[in-house]
Amino acid sequence: MSNSVIGEHSRVTLHFSLKLDDGTEVDSTFKGDPASFSVGDGSLLPGFEKALFGLKEGDEAEIEIPPELGFGQRNPANMQKVRRDSFSPDIELESGLVVSFDNGSGELPGVIREIEEDEVTVDFNHPLAGQTLNFHVKIIAVDSIQ
Repeated sequence: MSNSVIGEHSRVTLHFSLKLDDGTEVDSTFKGDPASFSVGDGSLLPGFEKALFGLKEGDEAEIEIPPELGFGQRNPANMQKVRRDSFSPDIELESGLVVSFDNGSGELPGVIREIEEDEVTVDFNHPLAGQTLNFHVKIIAVDSIQ
């Protein structure tokens, strides 16, 4: 058992669950293998990493992550109208369907929100944008990396 505390140069193994304010569980590792990451490697948002600073092996914590430190606020500019004929006729368009668009530098997922005769409204906000996230963590191991 190490006495390392989570900070800038830590490799962390933990179990976590992520819930919305209404109790909906978005993700959890508690029933499977724990997750591991190195602080700053980009696998966790900086707001999540900083919330873990100071915790050590064996700690459990409930952390509330506001939208500004999570996936940001919803941006109305990310709601786009797309011509209906730009979708493949093979796709059955329905509200809530996730579709991928090529934005020139890769794939960009969007969620169909509204379907009209000539236009489809697509939401390119992250699905968790604007949400306060309730992050429950159990720290399994903390190793110092230099």
